[in-house]
Amino acid sequence: MIQAAALSLFLAATPSVAAPLAPSETVPVKSRQIENFKIGSDQKRFGKLEFIGGIEMSSSNALLGAISSIRFRPDRKSFLAIMDTGHWVEGEIRRDQEGKLSGTSDLTVTSMIDANGRSEQVKERMDCEGVALRNGEVLASYEGLHRVDVYPDPGFAQSGPVATLPLLIPVTSLRGNRGLETIAVSPKDSPLAGGVTVVSELSFDANGNLLAAVLDGPRKGIFGVVRKGAFAVTDGAFLPNGDLLILERRFSFAEGIGMQIRRIKGDDIKPGAVVDGDILLNADMGYQIDNMEGLDVIVEPGDTRLILVSDDNHSILERNLMLEFRLVE
Repeated sequence: MIQAAALSLFLAATPSVAAPLAPSETVPVKSRQIENFKIGSDQKRFGKLEFIGGIEMSSSNALLGAISSIRFRPDRKSFLAIMDTGHWVEGEIRRDQEGKLSGTSDLTVTSMIDANGRSEQVKERMDCEGVALRNGEVLASYEGLHRVDVYPDPGFAQSGPVATLPLLIPVTSLRGNRGLETIAVSPKDSPLAGGVTVVSELSFDANGNLLAAVLDGPRKGIFGVVRKGAFAVTDGAFLPNGDLLILERRFSFAEGIGMQIRRIKGDDIKPGAVVDGDILLNADMGYQIDNMEGLDVIVEPGDTRLILVSDDNHSILERNLMLEFRLVE
């Protein structure tokens, strides 16, 4: 009896454990338009890219942030993004009368579920860095516990994975917090014939090249990507002709933040190859950038556009940005 009474007193004095996060939550978004990419300049053309416009996003809900990858649906408005905190993000972009980004709808944010039914609260299992869409599937790449999980589409938000793709790259070669940042599905009529491609952030082969692989299709196999200076790969997407665009980020206390976009010819990607490509855009702190981590390609009538998003790491020192460029061939 004394032990039972003591236990009751202990439990009464112990703070209660917080209830699990709601599986899905609506996040309102307030947006501020960005008119110029280069700070203090109305310049629109940057190499082969033309700046269309952008937005800076904020919310009264602390869930907004940590966006690491984004993919647009065929309507070119609806999108699915992921947070590296283990959340799905669904929403739509808004445009003004000139067709420039003006904001987004409220976002639906849902905790991701892994094969064991765990939610985003288990960080080492749910550090999702990349997302891709393919034939009724959502593919999600993770680092920490390196893997590519396959979710049903529709139904991904309330489902655990229905399969896991073989990585080809030895897991022991992938660094803990520098693993599979990029996953992208190539066009069916491209050299990779719809193959799923992954590129690591900062994991290297024996020659110092970034580890990458085509996980299926006629060119299935491991290849390497030349590393450019202090940059790390954060996302990628295919152009309609099969060329791969990779988004890269740089950060140092001496130079601050930087980003670049590199274009790799699709026909160069094959097992055993080491690939490199032209730099389409390079920007530093003199431009409207932040910790740029997400890139997607959307094809509008008559032109091809790139949309980039940043990961604010839920820090008051960083911003949630969405930037749009037109590819000028």
